[in-house]
Amino acid sequence: MAPPPRQRRATQVDIAKRADVSQATVSLVLSGGAVSDQIAESTRQAVLAAAAELGYSANVAARSLRGGRNYLLGLYTFEPVFPTDQRDFYFPFLMGVEEETARQGYDLLLFTSVGSGKQAIYTGGVNRLKLADGCVLLGRHVRREELAELVLEDFPFVFIGRRELDGAELSYVGADYVTATSDLVAELVRLGHERILYLRAAEDTEPTRDREKGYRQGLAAAGIAVDESLIRELADPTDLSPESVEQWTGTAGVTAILVEPSEDNRLTTALDATSAAGRVRFPGDCSIALLGDPPSWTPELRNWTRFSLPRAEMARTAVQLLIDLLDAPLGAPRQVTVPCSFVPGDSIGPVPDGPVPDGTVPDGTVPDGPAPGRTRSR
Repeated sequence: MAPPPRQRRATQVDIAKRADVSQATVSLVLSGGAVSDQIAESTRQAVLAAAAELGYSANVAARSLRGGRNYLLGLYTFEPVFPTDQRDFYFPFLMGVEEETARQGYDLLLFTSVGSGKQAIYTGGVNRLKLADGCVLLGRHVRREELAELVLEDFPFVFIGRRELDGAELSYVGADYVTATSDLVAELVRLGHERILYLRAAEDTEPTRDREKGYRQGLAAAGIAVDESLIRELADPTDLSPESVEQWTGTAGVTAILVEPSEDNRLTTALDATSAAGRVRFPGDCSIALLGDPPSWTPELRNWTRFSLPRAEMARTAVQLLIDLLDAPLGAPRQVTVPCSFVPGDSIGPVPDGPVPDGTVPDGTVPDGPAPGRTRSR
């Protein structure tokens, strides 16, 4: 489907036509101050109403004395990022944006609606982000209708993370979850694992779909058929308990688990509790790896095997890409994918030797002979 035609920004000329006044009158009303008080109240209200209907906001950059820019870049988050339990996950993104913005000679303007009850880019139909030359956006819980509006009005922005829209393209910098997940599957297969459980997030976002794609590609590359029963949603990370792991390794014959981490500490807290309970040993009884970073990691914490998102690099790349878009405003949207890095950790190992559940063998089939005494094969 071809993307919808781009909608140009409303101008003061458009407002003048809508309100049936002169452009000079529009300029006086929108400039504010004592001079605007000389305009009749009915005329002033008509101009403001027309501006709201057309989605007009003052373009500070157009009034800049430096080449049509005010050298302000915006940073907008779709959810609060500080101070919350997600701050450690988002902190490298924020630092990367700030550092690269300063390096490029721009100032940074943070847009946030925390405390207003509902975060929104458009207030009364007006795009608040136009105070900046362009904007970097990030966040998991995206208002896609607002992204579509930004695309329609041709406002320069770059999203940190792969995001897709129906019938339109946007610029983004994403992590290569597909390759990173496929590589982790390959490492587990190299260690002898074939029954690999994938615990995906309940929300069907682009990062989750990319991880699942990588899981399937990794198994296919190893010549292992995908068992759909081994792809399960983990609605609540606290459900990853000793009882659940024992069930998976028992009745399902699972020897390794791949799990998508949460942006808060719930998953790692559950894993630490499961490990501390002593009923399941990672990797002695079962290997486990995270498909991404825990929110924060310090040397005193368990070094779970995982891949790491290049969060600061993604943020810096997003700023660079945004400035490229400002330099070439008529260019096509651009998408950049950045590789992740493997962190060996200490939670995966070879398929363990030991009893398997009655009535099953590691590949999930039912044997002809008696169950007692059978062992897992590597």
